[in-house]
Amino acid sequence: MKYTLWLAALYNVAFGTWTILFPQAVFQLAGVEAPRYPELWQSIGMLVGVYGMAYFAAGFHPTRHWPVVMAGLAGKVLGPAGFAWAAWHGRLPWNFGWIVFVSGLLWWGPFAAILWQAYTDSLDGRRIASPEIQRMALRARTQVGTSLLDLSSESPVLLVFLRHFGCTFCREALADLAAQRRAIEGLGVRIALVHMSSEASADRFFTRYGLADIDRVSDPNQNLYRAFGLARGRLGQLFGPKAWIRGFEAGILRRHGIGLLQGDGFQMPGVFLVFHGEAISSYRHLSAADRPDYLAIAQGEMDSMFPTRRPMR
Repeated sequence: MKYTLWLAALYNVAFGTWTILFPQAVFQLAGVEAPRYPELWQSIGMLVGVYGMAYFAAGFHPTRHWPVVMAGLAGKVLGPAGFAWAAWHGRLPWNFGWIVFVSGLLWWGPFAAILWQAYTDSLDGRRIASPEIQRMALRARTQVGTSLLDLSSESPVLLVFLRHFGCTFCREALADLAAQRRAIEGLGVRIALVHMSSEASADRFFTRYGLADIDRVSDPNQNLYRAFGLARGRLGQLFGPKAWIRGFEAGILRRHGIGLLQGDGFQMPGVFLVFHGEAISSYRHLSAADRPDYLAIAQGEMDSMFPTRRPMR
């Protein structure tokens, strides 16, 4: 999205500058009579160039500056529509259409994709519930009957939301947690897992990684996931180049393998450090292939909360 807008900015500034400096050139190329007042066409060139500056600024955060993209797309739709009307009534020649294509039609798809991304990001943001909703969701009970809220009242809880058990990245995450468990618990942080499978399936699965005694919550309806704002992934997040490369690394080279789908295959994972019913830090995966450093997440927040704390042995 960033490079699309910067390319649009470059085109607009170049076209606007060309139009201002050589106002009759476009009409000469099209083989039509130039306007009697070239200053009008130069004014259009100025507007096009100004839009280019707006596209450049919007490129630093495309979805946040979606109104700029929407205004640009509106112009790129209405412009060709106006040209088609004028050409149909013989006011403009059809060979003038190359400008319409390069300046308008060519950008419909990319600009529409940016607006769609902004819309889905907005939906994801709305899914992030209020602290009150999260606190209510933390009443969910683990396999031994203790609520996550009670656990977080005793000590900070590293709440890890997993993907489905057949996912190689879920298996990699459990292997990472098993390797870092002692260090995380040495900080005084308790690990709790949230999954979408049955308790019986989870017990067998976690036993393979030496995590059978870890607190865990079965959430097949994904109520906890939604309460913490973890949405279903988009195609790029689940099947993009990073997922394929990392999938080969984790599944084949590191031998985590893959399994049958259990739960929602589109559900994205995440990590939260919860203390006294409040999420004090979070890590939301941008890709299913992201590999967070669980120890660093726990240690960074614990160091800021208790700067004079000594690690537990």
